[in-house]
Amino acid sequence: MTSRASSALRKPTKSAPPSKTAKAKKAAAKPTTKPTSKSKPAAVKTGRAAAAKSPAKPARKMVAAKTGIGTLPEWNLGDLYSGIDAPEIAHDLAKMDAECVAFETDYKGKLAEHVAREDGGEWLARAVRRYEAIDDLAGRLGSYAGLAHAGDSVDPAISKFYGDISERLTAASTHLLFFPLELNRIDDAVIARAMETPALGHYRPWIEDLRKDKPYQLEDRVEQLFHEKSQTGYSAWNRLFDQTIAGLRFQVGAKELAIEPTLNFLQDRDGAKRKAAAEALAKTFKANERTFALITNTLAKDKDISDRWRGFQDVADSRHLNNRVEREVVDALVASVRAAYPKLSHRYYRLKARWFKKKTLAHWDRNAPLPFAANATIAWPEAKSMVLTAYRGFSPEMADIAQRFFDQSWIDAPVRPGKAPGAFSHPTTPSAHPYVLMNYQGKPRDVMTLAHELGHGVHQVLAAKNGALMAPTPLTLAETASVFGEMLTFKRLLSETKDARQRQALLAGKVEDMINTVVRQIAFYSFERAVHTERKNGELTAERLGQIWLSVQTESLGEAIEIKPGYENFWMYIPHFIHSPFYVYAYAFGDCLVNSLYAVYEHAADGFAERYLAMLSAGGTKHYSELLRPFGLDAKDPKFWDGGLSVIAGMIDELEAMG
Repeated sequence: MTSRASSALRKPTKSAPPSKTAKAKKAAAKPTTKPTSKSKPAAVKTGRAAAAKSPAKPARKMVAAKTGIGTLPEWNLGDLYSGIDAPEIAHDLAKMDAECVAFETDYKGKLAEHVAREDGGEWLARAVRRYEAIDDLAGRLGSYAGLAHAGDSVDPAISKFYGDISERLTAASTHLLFFPLELNRIDDAVIARAMETPALGHYRPWIEDLRKDKPYQLEDRVEQLFHEKSQTGYSAWNRLFDQTIAGLRFQVGAKELAIEPTLNFLQDRDGAKRKAAAEALAKTFKANERTFALITNTLAKDKDISDRWRGFQDVADSRHLNNRVEREVVDALVASVRAAYPKLSHRYYRLKARWFKKKTLAHWDRNAPLPFAANATIAWPEAKSMVLTAYRGFSPEMADIAQRFFDQSWIDAPVRPGKAPGAFSHPTTPSAHPYVLMNYQGKPRDVMTLAHELGHGVHQVLAAKNGALMAPTPLTLAETASVFGEMLTFKRLLSETKDARQRQALLAGKVEDMINTVVRQIAFYSFERAVHTERKNGELTAERLGQIWLSVQTESLGEAIEIKPGYENFWMYIPHFIHSPFYVYAYAFGDCLVNSLYAVYEHAADGFAERYLAMLSAGGTKHYSELLRPFGLDAKDPKFWDGGLSVIAGMIDELEAMG
């Protein structure tokens, strides 16, 4: 199913918002999808036996990594399972298999008749509670497998474990496919009457959300086929992408590096190192272009087939449905951002080139540190203090929740071979807690990444009380929470910076982040739209994909950024295109929304923090328009997006005035 409401039983994807790195320095984070599920009776071999070759190393015991930027924490996945060979995994797989079969036996083919009875509300409420409990258990299994794989995607034993868990979850959840399908076939009047029962009324948001998928449901056997074939279809191609990216090596000078440290060189103060890194990226991408073109073409065609069968008209309609946002709202956002390219990115990069005493900057200099910025490397303890202090200044409750991530080993910060690039916060499941992955290297942007992911993490902790079915939040609001966390941290740092030149550098860094969050992500969205639309007429060569990429990048960056040879292949490493098609506009949505939200905060009387945390606590129980109403914001107003963009333009005005 397309909906986040059909989350029962999650597939072990790296489930978390594809985060900050995609926007700012690189766009290489692990995305989140709201997976759907899956596992099977019998064959317990995948739990323990499959993993017997490898001890419990994925459940890292906080063997903190000592570096020049402080001792970096590694997460302890033991709150989920003690290791990939833990006997509890085999036990939980068997339990889930049995629960799924029993659920199918008890309810399949019976919903319409029983819900129509006088006690139908109570009867259905019991069924939904059982369904939710299975979802929570599957979420624990799938999340553990996904996190272990994100921590080391090149270890053969972990890769096998990840694949085996995915297959088991898929097999088990075939027994649950009937439930949302039958539920959506119940007459509107009958389900409305049943929801008057308090026990079922509790699940009203989930049921009403689920029924929005009704026009796109297929016949039961077709749904089952789609579901089972996903393992050898898009899920397999996703896994191939992950493992290929993790295995790539880039020759930068005398060093052979993985992708994360290579991308990090694009922010080095030494222009020669930035150039060398960009050329190394281009060379390795070129050598692998056929693989990435095949993955991209296959997944675009796979999506086209699904969309055609389900009846989606536009290439991005399934994402809009998943996000519970209207196509017209997204179209208005995209149009506003593209119209603003000249006064945002084009103008800023001209200014940045002037600071470097050049007319243009090579593409590898786009995120270069400013010449007048302090050459600061920020140690982990300092980064932690910066973010927590900023959070506490806004809300002690928010800071207390964020503190738990540090105290209880919920963060994995070091760069390691085989580790997923980028950053994410994975909600896991309400009976557990979120985990944050990042690749901390001491850059100022890494501090903002930490603030961003902890924004997600706080949101996920607060929303967990809604249970496995109603905790998941549409991406648009999920990104609002993370970007708001960044804004709090930025404003705090700005207020504490007294040196005029460093204030200018800090403000410029924030503008760059906002351009990467808004302009760059809408350019990504334009790239995806072009690729998926053109794919309907046949395969796209790597060369054609590169042409589309250069077209949207040239439009968004402007004349001050000079595109050098090799950049045409930089679409290849962006995971959002693979894991979560059309995800990226959620970043721009969230950033513009936060700009407006923060303006309300700055002019609000007491009580804003309480209203804000109440919004996060709602999880997926309310539509975004309802959640924004207490703040006087309406994203359907055509002028709304221009207001958010004007905040960025105003910051650029300020930078120009500084000289």
